[in-house]
Amino acid sequence: MNLSDLLYPNNPKRRQDVIDLHQQMLACMQLNFKATNDLIGALNAHLGTRIAHIKMKEGGTIKENCDIIIHAMNDIQQKLGNFDKEMKEKLAPVIYQKLYDIKQPELEKIATARKIVSIVLGEATASAGAIVVKLIGSNIIKVTVNKLVALLAQIGVSVLGGIGISVLGLGIEVILHAILGAVERDHLLACIQSYEQHLAEFKEASETYQWAINEVSALVKDKAE
Repeated sequence: MNLSDLLYPNNPKRRQDVIDLHQQMLACMQLNFKATNDLIGALNAHLGTRIAHIKMKEGGTIKENCDIIIHAMNDIQQKLGNFDKEMKEKLAPVIYQKLYDIKQPELEKIATARKIVSIVLGEATASAGAIVVKLIGSNIIKVTVNKLVALLAQIGVSVLGGIGISVLGLGIEVILHAILGAVERDHLLACIQSYEQHLAEFKEASETYQWAINEVSALVKDKAE
């Protein structure tokens, strides 16, 4: 046992807490990368967008990877906004408003949306209407993405932002070395508190985001069959 551990007997437990929280954060981030790529794939296939898929930067920091997801989400929202604007310009107001009419049955909305996509793109896949209804005709995805983007930005500028993610899947000693190289030992407690604070919110927002994307994916699969 080193001198630091003799003087501060809680340090070993705190180090393990940091490791556990760090792994949970990375696992959550990986799922967000996957969900975002699933959404990008659906948009590219059915709404004619050309959004690049994203990949975790394994040699980068938590902030760098937060920024990658934020950039992709902003790009997705911009493309959806542009498509919505194009629909509004090309359609009669009464048809356009049907997409946002909460009294309109979802199946009727999807059928209407598919016709709209055909007008905008010249053709439409069987799943295009479902994607428009879920991503443009509803605020669920927009609200979910905005919340997740805000949390990612907070995490990026927190004490966690400078910690590298390349420790994923490595041994405990390597993880400790990487973490303790970025955060001084006397900041372990602050690091734990920051992880716990951000992780709780990040998990909740991520689960909501992934659920929303899974719902879109399920609709796409259902329409394709």
